[in-house]
Amino acid sequence: MRLHVKIIRLLLALALMLIAPTPLAVAQNGPDVAETTPNAAQSPEPEPEPEPEPAPERDSPRSTMFTFLEAMHRFNEAPMYSRARSAAMTDAVACLSDPGGVGGADFSDAVMLLGVLNRIGEVQPHTLPNRRDVARRGIDSFTYFPQELRSHKPLRVAAPDGVIEFERGDDGEWRFSPETVEGVSSFYRAADHLPIAFGVHERKLSLSIRLRQLVPPALRRDAAFGVEYWQWIGLLFLILLSVTLDFTIRAVLSGVAARKIRRRNEEPNPASIKRTVRPFGLFASALLFLGTIQLLGLPDGALLVVLPAIRLFLMLAGVWAGFRVTDLVAEVFAKKASRTKTKFDDLLVPLLRRAVKIFIFIFGLIYIANSLQIEILPLLTGLGIGGLAFAFAARDTIENFFGSVAVLIDRPFEVGDWVKINDVEGIIETLGFRSTRVRTFQNSLVTMPNAILVRATVDNFGRRQYRRTWQDLGIAYDTPPDRVEAFCEGIRELIRNHPHTRKDFYIVNFTEFKDDHLNIVVCVFFIVPDWVAEMNERQRLFLDIMRLADQLGVEFAFPTQTLYMRREQWPPGEHDPAKLPGPDGQSVALDKGRQAAADVIAEAPWRGETPDARPRPKRPMKSGGKDPTKAGESDT
Repeated sequence: MRLHVKIIRLLLALALMLIAPTPLAVAQNGPDVAETTPNAAQSPEPEPEPEPEPAPERDSPRSTMFTFLEAMHRFNEAPMYSRARSAAMTDAVACLSDPGGVGGADFSDAVMLLGVLNRIGEVQPHTLPNRRDVARRGIDSFTYFPQELRSHKPLRVAAPDGVIEFERGDDGEWRFSPETVEGVSSFYRAADHLPIAFGVHERKLSLSIRLRQLVPPALRRDAAFGVEYWQWIGLLFLILLSVTLDFTIRAVLSGVAARKIRRRNEEPNPASIKRTVRPFGLFASALLFLGTIQLLGLPDGALLVVLPAIRLFLMLAGVWAGFRVTDLVAEVFAKKASRTKTKFDDLLVPLLRRAVKIFIFIFGLIYIANSLQIEILPLLTGLGIGGLAFAFAARDTIENFFGSVAVLIDRPFEVGDWVKINDVEGIIETLGFRSTRVRTFQNSLVTMPNAILVRATVDNFGRRQYRRTWQDLGIAYDTPPDRVEAFCEGIRELIRNHPHTRKDFYIVNFTEFKDDHLNIVVCVFFIVPDWVAEMNERQRLFLDIMRLADQLGVEFAFPTQTLYMRREQWPPGEHDPAKLPGPDGQSVALDKGRQAAADVIAEAPWRGETPDARPRPKRPMKSGGKDPTKAGESDT
C-alpha cells in the first residue's frame, strides 16, 4: 500500500515538472515573462460585472407593450392637469427609445404610436415574447410589425415601409426602438384613414391630431419637403400672429412706460422707449411661436430645423431684453447719482451695469447651448483641467479687473476729475472692468488698462480745494512809487472783494526790476469746482485789474528798450529829483488804491455772490466740445 502511494507521488511530481516552466525556459523567454508569470498567478482576473436588473414593467417586449397601453389608458382617464395624468405621460414616454432628434421622444410620438397600434387590432399576449422567452431565445430585438398575420394585412398595404419593433437597451430594459419612434409620424399619416380596431382613440389625447382631422383631406394628402400643405398654411398663420403680438406688446409697453415717466414729472424720450421695448415684443412672439408649433404636428425632420431656430431666437431676444432693461435701470440710477454730492455712485453705476450685462450674457450662452443640445458639463470640465493655462492666458484681464476693484476701494479719482496719470492728462470719462478712458485736452480719448493705475502716480487736480493762479504784471519804469503801491493795494482790495477767491492767503507785491519793466507778482487762489469756472474767475479778476490800472494811470510795459546817454553831470534845470514821501505818503497811496478798486467793482454784477464751502464738480466734457485748455498749459 505504501509502495503504491510512493509511485503515485512520483508520477505527480514528474507531471508537475513537465507542466511547470523550467529555469532555462524562463531565461530564454526573457525577464518580462519571468516577472509577469508570477504576477499573473497572484492577481486573479476581475469578475465580470453583473448585468443590471431591468424594471419589471419593461423587462420584455410583452411587458413594455402592456405597460405602454396601460399608461395611455390612465392618461385618458385621469383628470386634466392632474398629477396622475402627468405620471401616466411619463410612464408612456419611458417606453420609447430616444431617436436622437430634437428633444428626444415626447408624448406626441407616444400618441401617434398608439394610433398605429389601434389600427393593427387587439394585442395578443402570445404574439410577444416574455422574459423567459427572451432568455431562452437570447434575442436583443423583436419585430412586432409587420408579421404574416391577418390583422396586419390592412396596415401593410397602407404603410409598406412602417415598422414597429422592440430593442433591449444597455440597462437591460426593452423599449420601442429608435427607428420605430423616428418613423412613427410618417407611419401614422399613412395609416390614419384606417378604422380603429381596438383601444382609446388618439384624437382624445392630442390636440394636434384633433386639429389635423378638421383639415380638408386635400390639404393632408399632399406635402412639400415632407410638410403637408395645411402645416405650411399653419406656419404662415403663426408667423402673422407672432408679428401681430410683437407690435401689440411694443405698443402697450411704450404707452405704459410713457405714462410712468410722466407721473414722475419727466418728459419721456420716444426713441429711448422704442429701443427698450423692442426686444420684449420679439421675445413674446418667439414664446408664442414655440408654444404653438407643436399643434401643427410637424415631422421630425422639420422640427429638427424649426425648433432650434425658434429657441435660439427666443434666447437672443431674452438676452437683448435683459440688456435693455439693464440700460434703462442704469440710466435711472445714473440720474439719481448725478443729483448727489458724492461721485462714488457715478463710478459704481457703470460698473454694476457692465457686471449685470456680463451675468445675463453668460446665462444666455448657457441656455442657448442647452437649447441646441450642446453639453455644458464636458466644456466646464475641460476648463477645469486647463484652468492653469487659462489663468496664464487671462492674466492681464484678471490684473485689470483687480485694478478696477482697487480703484473703487482706494478712489484716487472719480468721473469728471482732472487727472494726470504718468504722461496722460485729461478728464476721467469712464471707468470699466478692464480699462479707464481719459478725455485729454486735445479732445482725444486715451484708454488705460486698470492694471497700470495700481502702480502709476495719479495727480488729481480735481481734488484741489483751491486753484492757484500765479501771474507776473509788468508796469512801465516811469511809474511813480506811490502809484505802484496804490496799484498793489488796489489789486489786494479786488481779491478781498471777489466772491470766489481765497481771502486768508494771497500775495500781491512789487518783487523785482526787470530789464524792461517793474515786476509785480499776483498769487491768488480760486474756490471753484472745475477748470472752466477757474478760467471764468481768472478773466473776471484780470479785467478788473486792467480797469484799476486805467483808474490809477498805471501803464503796462511793453518789451521795449530805451537807450540813455550818461553824462558826467546834469546841467542846471535838467534834473528834477523825485519828491520824497511824507510821513503819511504810504497811507495816502494805500487809500488811493482802495478807493480806485472800490470804484472799479462798484457796479460789478457779481457782487453779493458767495462760493460754496465744497463746490460740486460739473459733469465731464463730452467729445466734440471745445478744449478746456490749450496744449501745454497746466495748473500748478
